Amino acid sequence: MSAASHCCAFRRAGKPPERRSPIRSLWRCKSGNVLAIVAASLPVVISAAGLATDTIQWVLWKRQLQRAADSAALAGVYAKVNGASYQDAVTRDLVDNKHVAVSATVTPNSPPPTGAYASDQYAVRVELAFQKKLGFSSLFTDPPTIRAAATATITPSGEYCVVSLEPLAVTGITVTGSSTLDLGCGMITNSTSGSAAVATGSSLVNASPIAAVGGIPLSSNWGTSQLLPYTLAQIDPFAAIVPEPPSGTCADVLVEPNQTVTLAPGCYRNMVLKGNVTFQPGTYTLDGGSLQITSQATVDASAGVTFVLTSSTGPGSIGNVTIDGGSDTTIIAPTSGTYAGIALDNERAAQHTANANVIAGGSTSQFGGALYFPGQQLEFTGTSGLQTQCMQIVARRVVFTGTTSIANSCTTGSGADSFKGRAVRLVE
Repeated sequence: MSAASHCCAFRRAGKPPERRSPIRSLWRCKSGNVLAIVAASLPVVISAAGLATDTIQWVLWKRQLQRAADSAALAGVYAKVNGASYQDAVTRDLVDNKHVAVSATVTPNSPPPTGAYASDQYAVRVELAFQKKLGFSSLFTDPPTIRAAATATITPSGEYCVVSLEPLAVTGITVTGSSTLDLGCGMITNSTSGSAAVATGSSLVNASPIAAVGGIPLSSNWGTSQLLPYTLAQIDPFAAIVPEPPSGTCADVLVEPNQTVTLAPGCYRNMVLKGNVTFQPGTYTLDGGSLQITSQATVDASAGVTFVLTSSTGPGSIGNVTIDGGSDTTIIAPTSGTYAGIALDNERAAQHTANANVIAGGSTSQFGGALYFPGQQLEFTGTSGLQTQCMQIVARRVVFTGTTSIANSCTTGSGADSFKGRAVRLVE
């Protein structure tokens, strides 16, 4: 008897065994069905496992390629911001970071040839493509082409009313002591230091975002402020302003505590104000001199006044500003003209000196407009309740210390507004 008939043959009671053909017996046999099914489905199982493995590998390569495109696009934009070749930056980023195989096709464009950013001169689009064999699929088809693309450009990063133009690796913004800042907008510094902006002591900052070209150490003193380290440098918002040269006779001014004086716009040298002084609207140029307001003084420069500290003999003789605590000082910037929105303008050529300009004022003091000290440090110290109207601070370094308490608010038609920040971001 054959194996098939032996497997499935049976004897009915009282009857001789049936005679069947081997093929028919095998067809009707139920023994070994599982083995037969497994054998039949084995190609499907192997194919599924192979395709699953290939899919995981393809997704991994796709993710790596996308990460490479993202990084290269960002590098291209940073290069454009710094006036360098974006093509070289893209290539260098891919090579230095070993992102892509040598056989990859790299297509950088700026601006992108099509799409929403085709007219954006800072936009950089990087397209990558390469072929690589997959372990299972390559047995049946050509290697697939894996593609990735990314577009990066400059986008707004917030609004700032305090700008530190410090270009070196030293702290650009310092908040310490028991200072309380309620600025209603953010602070940014161009410092490349790992501690570009710091908040220490029992200070509390309500200003968002806090941004820096360098790093920003974490601190509870920042409150709920958003921290944006390693961002783009902020452009000097008043770089286009050219100070008007001194003209006429420039005389010293000394106002004693028992005096009441009204001054007209023009050229002066040193101003030492201890008494009651009213400034008529206009520009007051201090040629090689300083502005000092003592604790006994009452100064009214609320009609639209700008103090310009410059020097006709060279940057070494440009003076500084000192406003003592206890004084009653009001300085509101003009809303039109060359110095629209600027209350204090210290010429950018002034040599940097720590603690050069100190503003304390008093609880009744008020400032409106920009305080512009691009070459020197500006320090707010020991002030409680100082009021500001759309105050902007642009200085090389900015320090808030002592018991400084500043509440900043804007009024319609003040002539000043916050500065727009920039950041490099992926947009597609």
